[in-house]
Amino acid sequence: MKEHANQTFASAEALLNAAGTDLGVTEWLEITQERVNQFADATGDHQWIHVDPERAANGPFGGCIAHGYLTLSLVNLFLPQLIEVQNLQMGVNYGCDKVRFPGPVPVGSRIRGRGEVVQVEQIKQAVQATIRVTVEIEGSDRPGCVIDTISRYTFNA
Repeated sequence: MKEHANQTFASAEALLNAAGTDLGVTEWLEITQERVNQFADATGDHQWIHVDPERAANGPFGGCIAHGYLTLSLVNLFLPQLIEVQNLQMGVNYGCDKVRFPGPVPVGSRIRGRGEVVQVEQIKQAVQATIRVTVEIEGSDRPGCVIDTISRYTFNA
């Protein structure tokens, strides 16, 4: 995994001026059957399209695919590779908007996150940033997930 984020913001002012900033891409991550099975065990979602390679080979995707929510959860792995916000008292995940799963993520494929700062605003003492993360699938024109994540940051004085 990358040691440093693609973009670093060291102050509230820098982050407030970041709307429209392209955060670049993360490193590739292979989606293994083991990861999919572990997610199925953690969530109780053992639908055959995710965990039964033999049956899934004859299914609509030609093999097992990752759960949509597994793909979504990996955005949390990608965000620190895309953006680092420094000089903080605290940063929290405030939520998300517009989650979509445009394309299936086949087991054995590689994915990465592509980031963009969509909106930044002052909310009382905090700065709220909306980061769009597009989970790209290597070799596919359709992403596996597109999400607008919302984080709130309170900076040191």
